[in-house]
Amino acid sequence: MRKFILTALAASVLCPVAVSAQSYGEVRRNQRELREDRRDLREAQRRGDRGDVREARRELREDRQEAREDWRDYRRAHADVYRRGGYRGPQGYRYRPIAIGHRFAPSYYGRQYRIDDYRTYRLAAPRYGYQRWVRYGNDVALVDTRSGRVVAVHNRFFY
Repeated sequence: MRKFILTALAASVLCPVAVSAQSYGEVRRNQRELREDRRDLREAQRRGDRGDVREARRELREDRQEAREDWRDYRRAHADVYRRGGYRGPQGYRYRPIAIGHRFAPSYYGRQYRIDDYRTYRLAAPRYGYQRWVRYGNDVALVDTRSGRVVAVHNRFFY
């Protein structure tokens, strides 16, 4: 009886963690839903009905919030994936927070800083041949390799 109670207690504690992790298919469905909401918003803006525009904006806002919460749940459930070793930048490296539009030197998006397994981290797929996810300190930046400009950035991405 004691083993049964301990097993039930352990299962009740571990189940919320297992349920919070989202499958790849669920992530794709959420992304599809966001695209549909954006399309609905554009359509409502074209028609000019204020009530429809307001409703479409609300739905889009709610779906974005849900996607962020799902990603945070995934990150909490898979915290070991987001723990990386120490970062050593190129010669003369000095970390400064970056934003979209920041320009990197080519040495910053070399092989040792590149993140090729972006799906593991639930990052968007970069455009083939033109963009690359790069680790910069504990941040992750999507860099346009032709110009060196940052297209997207996630600050404090790694622990």
